[in-house]
Amino acid sequence: MANYNYPKIVVTGIGAITAIGNNVDEFWNGMLAGKSGAAPITTFDTTHFATKFACEIKDLDLLQFLNRKEVQRMDRFTQIAIAAAQMAMDDSEINLDKLDKERAGVVVGSGIGGMMTFHHQTEELVKREGRPDRISPFFIPMLISDITPGHIAIRWGLKGPNYGTVSACATSSHAIADALMLMQRGDADFMVVGGSEAVVAPMGVGGFNAMKALSTRNDSPETASRPFDKERDGFVIGEGAGILIFETLEHATNRGAKIYAEVAGFGLTDDAYHITQPAEEGEGAKRAMALAIKDAGLTIEDIDYINAHGTSTYFNDKNETIAIKNLFGEERARKIAISSTKSMTGHLLGAAGGVEAIASVLAIEHQTVPPTINLINPDPECDLNYTPLKPVKREIKTVLSNNFGFGGHNASICFKKFEE
Repeated sequence: MANYNYPKIVVTGIGAITAIGNNVDEFWNGMLAGKSGAAPITTFDTTHFATKFACEIKDLDLLQFLNRKEVQRMDRFTQIAIAAAQMAMDDSEINLDKLDKERAGVVVGSGIGGMMTFHHQTEELVKREGRPDRISPFFIPMLISDITPGHIAIRWGLKGPNYGTVSACATSSHAIADALMLMQRGDADFMVVGGSEAVVAPMGVGGFNAMKALSTRNDSPETASRPFDKERDGFVIGEGAGILIFETLEHATNRGAKIYAEVAGFGLTDDAYHITQPAEEGEGAKRAMALAIKDAGLTIEDIDYINAHGTSTYFNDKNETIAIKNLFGEERARKIAISSTKSMTGHLLGAAGGVEAIASVLAIEHQTVPPTINLINPDPECDLNYTPLKPVKREIKTVLSNNFGFGGHNASICFKKFEE
């Protein structure tokens, strides 16, 4: 049962970098416009790859956030996380001189970590015929997925709980759940939360191609990510970062902070079924959503919008649909607005939960459901209201944000409109 004596936790700052926008306003406006971030890959030669496109970040000036030495000593997943964290910190308008930094922490995850660094350093080793003398002394610190929360802590002097989560595509949602638990038990008043990922690299694309998980719609990248569509043929890999600032309500109120939404609850489960394929009928996903609703002290009648995992793969979209129907019942399920913002950003893997949490919070802020673009020929097995093609204005008080990862990891986060 939910413990209603827990302090309320609220969102007071957000920062996002995605293929459809290098800040929160661009990201939100890109979603409203139904913009696709997919385009031919620019970072490596795709001649021999089955998939030749991705949702890469475009025209980001990292020197707005980092100096040249810092850029050289960080993998891209850390670079973009710090940039998004800077945006979120600025948005929160926190006064660092008045912040109790021993009660300020960081939980920021990455599903894979420094794959680009690993690739480049391995190339150097091969070029030197196995001699390790050219391996960078920064190789390990650039590679490890927990380094990002360390950098964030150092940058802002945050001395509270600090670590990274790793659970494939559920990584950021687990970061959100962990931060919520830490704050509810009284370990922190202020936390930087979310995730980042940057694996548009030969081994990343090649590895997912080997699994036949990626779309190969090379003749039309912008229409390749098509969750719930009958013609979907795999997900579109993307890169990005989504960072949120969480505060206890008391802490936020005492400093007069703007509040976007309440972080109301979470549900965490595992399928215990298969390393990559979701459990039949989305059994684990159903339980995660049910637990999130219960933890938030709500009922199925209270959910207005579901930001679906919606990867544009056959099994995920089918089973997530069944999970929603089985939990809410057919009649209620059809009344809920659902959409997959991955249709626009691509699948950000470990960063998905952070970016999609921001999309969920903004949906509450603007009372608008982002669309599922490219949903032109609906799959008969996916027959709910997925908000096709265009955004829809509607009353949104509560949102579930779903993320499910390889290994059977399921995480569902519940956000509520803040009411004093």
